[in-house]
Amino acid sequence: MKIYNTLTRQKEEFRPIEEGKVRMYVCGPTVYNYIHIGNARSIIAFDVIRRYLEYRGFEVEYVSNFTDVDDKIICASVELGISAEEVANRFIETFNKDIEALNVRKADQSPRVSDYIPKIIDFINVLVKKDWAYESNGDVYFRVQKFPSYGKLSNQTIEELEAGAGGRVGQEQERKEDVIDFALWKKAKENEPSWESPWGIGRPGWHIECSVMATMLLGETIDIHGGGQDLEFPHHTNEIAQSEAKTGKKFVNYWLHNGFVTVGEQDEKMSKSLGNFVTVHELLKQEDSKVIRFLMGSAHYRRPIRFSKSSLEEAKINVEKLKNVYDNFIFRKDDVVDSSEEEEDLKKLASFEALFVAEMDDDFNSANGMSVLYELAKWMNMYSQRAILSKAVYERAFDLFVTWLSILGIEFEVQEELLTNEIEELISERNEARLAKNFDRADEIRDLLKTRGILLEDTAAGIRWKKA
Repeated sequence: MKIYNTLTRQKEEFRPIEEGKVRMYVCGPTVYNYIHIGNARSIIAFDVIRRYLEYRGFEVEYVSNFTDVDDKIICASVELGISAEEVANRFIETFNKDIEALNVRKADQSPRVSDYIPKIIDFINVLVKKDWAYESNGDVYFRVQKFPSYGKLSNQTIEELEAGAGGRVGQEQERKEDVIDFALWKKAKENEPSWESPWGIGRPGWHIECSVMATMLLGETIDIHGGGQDLEFPHHTNEIAQSEAKTGKKFVNYWLHNGFVTVGEQDEKMSKSLGNFVTVHELLKQEDSKVIRFLMGSAHYRRPIRFSKSSLEEAKINVEKLKNVYDNFIFRKDDVVDSSEEEEDLKKLASFEALFVAEMDDDFNSANGMSVLYELAKWMNMYSQRAILSKAVYERAFDLFVTWLSILGIEFEVQEELLTNEIEELISERNEARLAKNFDRADEIRDLLKTRGILLEDTAAGIRWKKA
């Protein structure tokens, strides 16, 4: 299995720290509003990666945090007239409902920053004592110049960052030794959440929070750290510097970053700051959750996705096609028999599986994996036309189909039994009418069944039905 590592900008053979186990941290939301589709893209992308790692036999310990201490939450609390804690609680609850609707599995642990304040203070204190950080008028800053590889993740040098920050002015800049030093602890402002610390009352900076939660829960070195491309700098860059300065060890072995969701003719990045976002909460009221999930999960995680009515419509059509394959195969479940004429079919299924694994092992390429799934679906449609189906082949094909769909987060339900005795009699009567070439009566019965919510399909393998 090969993974594209943002830090080295190349694909690398995946070798976990502990054989058979993956420690994975993904930056979660800042809970001051509903998540938008761009946020959902990251959440779904790493859910697919997690599911595929498990499919390949790894035990995945998956941690994704909630940032519940932040300037944006404080602003939202003022606007809504409630406490910052109430803002966070409200949007964490909504977040959990929205991702459940998108069939995203909850993280094994979802730490909240507010629960880790003492650990954050301890972490910063170590950095201060090791001279990696300094206090200035109640704030604490990290000495970037002491960390030579700073900026490597985002492919920037310290000199370039210094030049870019040269024009910054303001009271905070005056308190820093260097314009590119970043805050680990912020002096308290009036009417905002704050805690006692060795440097006075204040609250943590954003970047230190993830370093503390990741190392506390997963260890000083972890296998995979993920997030959106916009987190490469400064967030993940700062995480590396402060974590490795404290521990003296490599913080993350593989950095993974998902592509943006874009909108409009200019493929503008979707974001709250640009005001061009669509929230998952609202979209779920308009679209089938499976369609949203398919659109976000079937593209390669590093590639951008254009969000539009046409992309949603295309996803809807593809989901319907896959559901038809599922329903058609389920329809034949009573026609399977033990058979010795199955070797070639099982070999064909094995070749599908080998190809699917090869594509997904290449940096979790779900787009190519999806192509293999379509080939399997096409084969299943042809196979289901046979008069007699082998039990072993049927079960293996269906298992692959359902399992690969579940990696993408798509799960179909077996349609409820609709056929009453009366309807069964009507279907039987229609068969007799067709055999007698009484097509008017056959059509009349078909239309009658349609009014009762059942669609009939005449196939070489017999009559099939599905919900209207």
